[in-house]
Amino acid sequence: MATELELTRLKLKDDFEFYARNCLAVRSKSGEVKSLLLNKAQRYIHNCIEEQKRQTGQVRAIILKGRQQGVSTYVEGRYYWKTTHRNGVRAFILTHEADSTSALFEMVERYHQSAPNFVKPSTGASNQKELSFDKLDSGYKVGTAGNKSVGRGTTIQYFHGSEVAYWPNAAEHAKGILQAVPDEADTEIILESTANGVGNFFYQQWQQAETGASPFQAIFVPWFWQDEYRKDPKGLRRSDEEQELAEIFGLDDHQIAFRRSKIAELSADGIDGIFAFRQEYPMTAQEAFQVSGGDSLIRPEMVVQARKNKVLAVGPLIIGVDPARFGDDRTAIVRRRGRSAYFLEVFENLSTMEVAGIVHTLIKNENPDQVAVDVGGLGAGVVDRLLELGHDDVVVPINFGSAALDPQRFVNRRAEMWWNMKDWLGSDVPVMIPDRDDLHTDLCAPQYKYDSNSRRKLESKDDIKKRGYRSTDCADALALTFAEPLMTNRDAELITQPTIVDKVAGY
Repeated sequence: MATELELTRLKLKDDFEFYARNCLAVRSKSGEVKSLLLNKAQRYIHNCIEEQKRQTGQVRAIILKGRQQGVSTYVEGRYYWKTTHRNGVRAFILTHEADSTSALFEMVERYHQSAPNFVKPSTGASNQKELSFDKLDSGYKVGTAGNKSVGRGTTIQYFHGSEVAYWPNAAEHAKGILQAVPDEADTEIILESTANGVGNFFYQQWQQAETGASPFQAIFVPWFWQDEYRKDPKGLRRSDEEQELAEIFGLDDHQIAFRRSKIAELSADGIDGIFAFRQEYPMTAQEAFQVSGGDSLIRPEMVVQARKNKVLAVGPLIIGVDPARFGDDRTAIVRRRGRSAYFLEVFENLSTMEVAGIVHTLIKNENPDQVAVDVGGLGAGVVDRLLELGHDDVVVPINFGSAALDPQRFVNRRAEMWWNMKDWLGSDVPVMIPDRDDLHTDLCAPQYKYDSNSRRKLESKDDIKKRGYRSTDCADALALTFAEPLMTNRDAELITQPTIVDKVAGY
């Protein structure tokens, strides 16, 4: 029978949270050295990572976070735990600047110094950039991203990329040190950062993870999970914006007071404090990756609320189909009945006939009242095939660039559809959309303006991509369900009655 000490050693080896609070010491923000007790953000990240490891045998994670939420503290502790319990493994930490490299290695050294003797391994080489455990043949190294060749020529089992959005040579490191981690079981790559706009390596990797196009899982940590991000709310009276945020995200007055004080602090020297707060302390991933210099048509708060709502699907079934055009575009298909949009499907690398086949099967199985298909790119061939298959009674070809149904208000059909969708999302009656990050990002990406005739104009897909965003395929599919009013036989009867003032079904 195992002794109590043996059982404890086994638990320390297999349970990181137990190990952390009993064996690791950290310096708190107040300067106090104390045991590492995982906070809410760290526990969430740990659970996501452990679940991925159970399912795939390895960890590939990209973490988007706000300032000082303990992500690096968690990862360094995790990798110290792993390298001190396994033979022949190497951990490597790559930071964006020299000061951060020193700070993280100091954290690792504190872990080593504070570890109880019965779990602390024998130490070989130890300097400012390396800590090795000679009897285990394992070790821990750090480097700075300014050196393009750092980490090349080595084999690494555990890699931590810190503040990746600020790496000066991110593309080189992707080809170099990230390739040093073999595609084997029990290997880990964790990339984490606060946001730094769009178009950079970190944002590109986040987008791929968000859409499921890479082995990485996207993990977002909102600022309001931090217990210390609170202020005395004495005398606080919420603004309309603050009240809306409180209702959507469940913020209390102490958190509202913290947000208000930080915005004031960040507003120095002509900086937009609200914009800066959203990037440094995001509530959603989409808010973190905001871009200055324009106005998004659809506000993130509208999307967050629609993702949370549960609304019964009632009314005619309208399906939006946005076929892929080229490159990394995706084919997106979504359903909507009245105020409930649901079951978003996304496909990659499909031919015209394959897309037409999917939609043909969908029409046969789901009997929709309308299928709106974008005829740009592959869409024209998809529509031709569907009409050939006898679906002319439900298939409606939509050209995004064609004239709007209301040409006095909108530059083209695409702008009109998006504004209809915006009005639907922002109405007083609750609406529901699929609870997906990729749809959320797509909905909030386009900016808007007015032309010389005061008509509403939506940013083009090409211009959106130039700003670093991906093609808004998921949101365009949903917008297509607002392309044309759908009038059923029952609607026709109702609108002949002069007392009926409701909109026709479909909006």
